[in-house]
Amino acid sequence: MDRPPYLLLASASPRRRELLAELGVTFTVVAAGVVEDEDPLLDPRRMVAHNAALKADWVAARHPSAVVLGADTTVALDGQALNKPADPTAARAMLRALSGRTHRVVTGVAVRSLDRGFRLDADAIAEVTFKSFDDTVIDEYLRRVHVFDKAGGYGIQDHGELLVAHFKGELSTIVGLPLSLTKQFLTEAGLLD
Repeated sequence: MDRPPYLLLASASPRRRELLAELGVTFTVVAAGVVEDEDPLLDPRRMVAHNAALKADWVAARHPSAVVLGADTTVALDGQALNKPADPTAARAMLRALSGRTHRVVTGVAVRSLDRGFRLDADAIAEVTFKSFDDTVIDEYLRRVHVFDKAGGYGIQDHGELLVAHFKGELSTIVGLPLSLTKQFLTEAGLLD
């Protein structure tokens, strides 16, 4: 008798782990040993699709009987990716650029199961509009939130009220794992009803 599929999350992100747990599916975290492509000149949708697939493929190659979920998120402003800031200066520059503007948050999702020949890829997009704010607000935000692991230099779930006027789309897409898309993929993979 075939063993039922099991799920591996190819991400060390605590936010993705928390979101995936909301679906009520059992999973194990196996962080992918890859270097993500974060070229800000790449099309943001292509970049996150590439990175999500890179993570899922790396873990799936080592666990061919598992169902593997990979994801990647970036912030896009004027068609350019704002990835994780390297330092406080970069974080301040990103937040200044986003102030008073609407940007897109793009999350790519890839699901793999090599033994079953299962491969799904898609992305989800949400729009976030920031309040207009000055350096005082930026300094306060950076004092409260560790931003160096967050695309665009912010996390909507971490004191987002300081920055965000409103958003359109699924909150989980902005946080890092679009739950409706993930649920659809995991249902197709036989892990959810």
